[in-house]
Amino acid sequence: MAISFDAALGIHEDALLHRARRAEVLANNIANADTPNFKAKDITFSQALNSASDTMSIKQVATSPGHQTALLDPGMAADMMFRIPTQASVDGNTVEVQQEMARYTENALGYQASFEFLNKKFTGLKSAIKGE
Repeated sequence: MAISFDAALGIHEDALLHRARRAEVLANNIANADTPNFKAKDITFSQALNSASDTMSIKQVATSPGHQTALLDPGMAADMMFRIPTQASVDGNTVEVQQEMARYTENALGYQASFEFLNKKFTGLKSAIKGE
């Protein structure tokens, strides 16, 4: 019987890749905190997973008409958006360092969780192959 790794690993492989990509975007925001007119970007995790896994049944649903839509730049990926700052900066920079660091930490925890889930999937596959 053939093993389908997509089915065996589930969503965790895509989640790990998107968490790594989001970490790069957030680190770039933090690095450019003092750059005039720099616009902070972010990747919406649910949209990234939806676009990566069309076969999955998990989809983002707007539960309130007050939800904001993403401000997309035509040159960016569909899952990336500019962040709207809570307080505008005089120099046009939209990076709020404390919030970026909090998002980075939250993303790192999600990355670790995805990694552990993926590791357990591989451990289970290894046990199945060995017949344990």
